[in-house]
Amino acid sequence: MKQYLAGKIRNIAVVGHGGSGKTSLTEALLYKAGATDRLGKIADGNTVCDFDSEEIKRQVSVSSAIAPFAWGSTKINIIDTPGLFDYVTGMYEGIRACESVLITISAKDGYEVGTEKAYKLACQQNKSKMIFITKLDVENTDFYNILAELKANIGPSVCPLVVPIMENDKISCYINLVDDKAYKYNENGEISEVTMPDTGHRLDGLKVAISEAVAETDEELFEKYFSGEQFTRDEIIKGIHTGVKSGAITPVLCGSAVTLEGIDMLLDAIVDHLPSAYESGAESAINEEGELVTVQCTDEAPLVAYVFKTIADPFIGKMSFVKIVSGKLSADTPFVNVRTGESERIGKIIYVKGKKQEDTAFITAGDIGAVTKLSEVQTGDTLCDPKNIMRLKPIEFPKATMTMAVKVHDKGDEGKVAQGIQRLMEEDPTIKFEQNAETHQQLITGMGEQHLDVICSKIKNKFGINFSLVAPKVAYRETIRSKVKVQGKHKKQSGGHGQFGDVWIEFEPTVSDELVFEESVFGGAVPKNFFPAVEKGLQDCVKKGVLAGYPMVGLKATLVDGSYHPVDSSEMAFKMAASIAYKTGIPQAKPVLLEPIGTLKVYVTDENTGDIIGEMNKRRGRVLGMNPADDGFQEIIGEVPMSEMYDFTTVLRSITQGRGSYELNFERYEQLPQHLESKVIEEAQITEE
Repeated sequence: MKQYLAGKIRNIAVVGHGGSGKTSLTEALLYKAGATDRLGKIADGNTVCDFDSEEIKRQVSVSSAIAPFAWGSTKINIIDTPGLFDYVTGMYEGIRACESVLITISAKDGYEVGTEKAYKLACQQNKSKMIFITKLDVENTDFYNILAELKANIGPSVCPLVVPIMENDKISCYINLVDDKAYKYNENGEISEVTMPDTGHRLDGLKVAISEAVAETDEELFEKYFSGEQFTRDEIIKGIHTGVKSGAITPVLCGSAVTLEGIDMLLDAIVDHLPSAYESGAESAINEEGELVTVQCTDEAPLVAYVFKTIADPFIGKMSFVKIVSGKLSADTPFVNVRTGESERIGKIIYVKGKKQEDTAFITAGDIGAVTKLSEVQTGDTLCDPKNIMRLKPIEFPKATMTMAVKVHDKGDEGKVAQGIQRLMEEDPTIKFEQNAETHQQLITGMGEQHLDVICSKIKNKFGINFSLVAPKVAYRETIRSKVKVQGKHKKQSGGHGQFGDVWIEFEPTVSDELVFEESVFGGAVPKNFFPAVEKGLQDCVKKGVLAGYPMVGLKATLVDGSYHPVDSSEMAFKMAASIAYKTGIPQAKPVLLEPIGTLKVYVTDENTGDIIGEMNKRRGRVLGMNPADDGFQEIIGEVPMSEMYDFTTVLRSITQGRGSYELNFERYEQLPQHLESKVIEEAQITEE
């Protein structure tokens, strides 16, 4: 592929709600630009960006994919991102790597939660924004209703540049308000200019809005507008470009990826209105002295590159996708990984288009490509010139909240599962994995049910392991509620030396996670050298409670009396005696189960607070308070039993249509209500069997 300077590169993340047409639009852009020779379809499984077997099977994007192409003298790097909330990693990767976002909105469904979240993330990261209303070929769509929704939700920055004209419920033509011309498309998606239809005063307000937005971007243009002069086409384009770069203008275009209507005008608008990598690709970084500096996007500066995505495939190996912020990356460019401080040896440098790869000698500032065989490099790493150490800000991915346990079908496959998940964690930083020593389960945490389902499917297909996911066990505890004094006597005679150990132990509740052992023996009833054996016997016992086999906490044991035999007593005998005392005394000390309680912080809109509080009450939770949060959200703070929360991610998403989020952190243990004890004990006995 031809090399381009940063001023001729546009990096654009295509984002939006699931099903709004992102992948289809990317396919249409590639086809219209001549980068592909056919228009792929999601239903046929032959699109450039949805090439993964999981994406073809599910007919949705699961991860981000890159598709570079040229339009005129400009290179456009499109990153097609997933819209479903479970695969949000791809959207964060794409927006981080690009200077601009193209938000797709289905003309059929309008402004949805995914649109809102994508727009907010783009604003948080100071990205330029453009909106494309898709699926205008579908019946009963209303462009102007969608436009009203956009203005209501986004505000006055919304500025339509291309609008459809309807006749008999069908689009007769599109008017480009910048050119002030009307265009029609034939069945092949080819454009031709037509006579401007008589729209009366209908479009006057939109044209005035463009002029006002342009006037606000420059003092000279403002004076010209104020004096009543008309802007030239070049002045309008320049003004829109400036406004888009600053965030003051959010252009809106429209069309159809199926019929290719409006696609050429979108390509022209991308080149004309969105900022280049040279203009907006500069980034803030921390240098070796800990100072905040700006890294300019130019190939004349030392190398600074950011790894925004990783693919770790068992067949093709590891591939690190990089955005070159400054300098050039080539095979002979020395660089270090700032996180590890180590130099890395490059495999191949490539441009990637979907699943296709093309070797290149180097990648210039502002461009996006990939490097193979960087074994120690992870998503979020900064690669830079060893003489010019710079650390770029990593992606702050959302925290995964849904945890399930692995149940292997073939014994001994646990190690293979762990290996497969570790490989996937290199690709997706939101995945968490834990070998829980207490419940002896392998736990996978993801963004939701579909995310976990894809993880399972990938491991099964790539590594040939058969397993399923089940609800995780809860790490309960046991304790006592009263004080008892019991004897533990171990006596065994089997010829020769026998075994004899006799202890009296007081068991009582205390505030401690560990066993508190004390001795209060008088007159040498139990020799001091056997005290450690008694304690060791109890330490072994508290690992397993008497109710359901969970660890015993909050227990104080005081050795108060006992007896010994000068010949038959031994450490082992006193360990056994202590164990007998434990098994005899604890059932008499009113043992109870303790359950883990977590602090829950839920972030929802005002309209959902009642439903969420009701849901927390259903889960035996306690609401502690509410605080106003950002963007009109409310923070609900409470405490809930951890055992009730494993499916809360799914329920919260359903109640809030995906807007809500939450944090759950372990706080302490509390007594399990008595009416629930029998069920927990029964389940523990079944598991043991």
